[in-house]
Amino acid sequence: MSQDRSASPLILGGAPTPRAALPQLPPLALYIHIPWCVRKCPYCDFNSHAASPTLPEQEYVDALLADLDLELHAAHGRELSSIFFGGGTPSLFSAQALGRLLQGVEQRIPFAGEIEITLEANPGTFEQEKFTAYRALGINRLSIGIQSFQEQKLKALGRIHNGDEAIRAAGMARQAGFDNFNLDLMHGLPDQSLDDALGDLRQAIAMKPTHLSWYQLTLEPNTVFWNQPPVLPEDDTLWDIQEAGQALLAEHGYAQYEVSAYAQPGRAARHNLNYWSFGDFIGIGAGAHGKLSHPDGRILRTWKTRLPKDYLNPAKPFKAGEKTLGNDELPFEFLMNALRLTDGVDAALFAQRTGLDLASLAEGRRQAEQSGLLQVEPSRLAATARGQLFLNDLLQYFLI
Repeated sequence: MSQDRSASPLILGGAPTPRAALPQLPPLALYIHIPWCVRKCPYCDFNSHAASPTLPEQEYVDALLADLDLELHAAHGRELSSIFFGGGTPSLFSAQALGRLLQGVEQRIPFAGEIEITLEANPGTFEQEKFTAYRALGINRLSIGIQSFQEQKLKALGRIHNGDEAIRAAGMARQAGFDNFNLDLMHGLPDQSLDDALGDLRQAIAMKPTHLSWYQLTLEPNTVFWNQPPVLPEDDTLWDIQEAGQALLAEHGYAQYEVSAYAQPGRAARHNLNYWSFGDFIGIGAGAHGKLSHPDGRILRTWKTRLPKDYLNPAKPFKAGEKTLGNDELPFEFLMNALRLTDGVDAALFAQRTGLDLASLAEGRRQAEQSGLLQVEPSRLAATARGQLFLNDLLQYFLI
């Protein structure tokens, strides 16, 4: 009989390290996936599907709550520290549907007093009355998918909004009562110059968001762009955009705290910080993923049925699969998240979140430090500036 991997000792260039029960469970968040969009963008590899004229809101909310019922055992008495509505385009759903969903969630798992509730929104779906109603529900943060303000670039990306609608969206968000919102912006777009990229960034900064997600377009498998690649900027141009953009953001008070996340003081996304510090999250909805810790030390990854029609089919299970992370996988899993943070994490968090002894990382740390990718700082686990640029290379030192 083969040995259970989750019960096996970890060996990283030294003696076996036993797996301990977790001294304390990490914070708990909830991710809710709304899988429909007006249309699928050619660069998008997320689980999103073109919406029909009428969305099955009631049936989907019923399914989400039934899905959550099956996950309640994993809460272990914890409150929800954050909720994130991702997609797809969650702002396609009515305030009435989201209100019924939030009420149902709170009846099942209590909300923390300062809970952060984020809704992803597309500028092409903004309606003042709808967003005022969202705010009244307790949704207190928006993440607005802009990507660019330039018409040619927006058309190339398959976006349904134009630059003027993107600018108006921020004003409507403020008028609806949202004083905390993120703008999603891409760079390295087809035929984009340095001036084009900085023009987009200056326009975004002028809208005074509390948070900016600014990241490079990458070509992902199973997308239109992967099969029909557009002409992207040369590497030298991409590097110039990155350097000049980061300087511009810092000049305007946006501190980089993660590979592609910049925030005003005190406005880092709490939900995403929970991901990157290896916190727990329940995932509900078509294709949603979760990560759940148990007091006995087991840490599970879960994933849900991907296609909306299957997720809504009562004859099919919500959960498509789950996997207990083995001791040999945990260092990489933890560091894949933690090292995205510009300041890294307190080294003690490794044992708290994995149940493994910090000493088990010693050999990997030594090699990564010698390579110049990991900071030489015993009390922290943090990438150097070069390590942030070559994160995949850095993580190789912690693969077993």
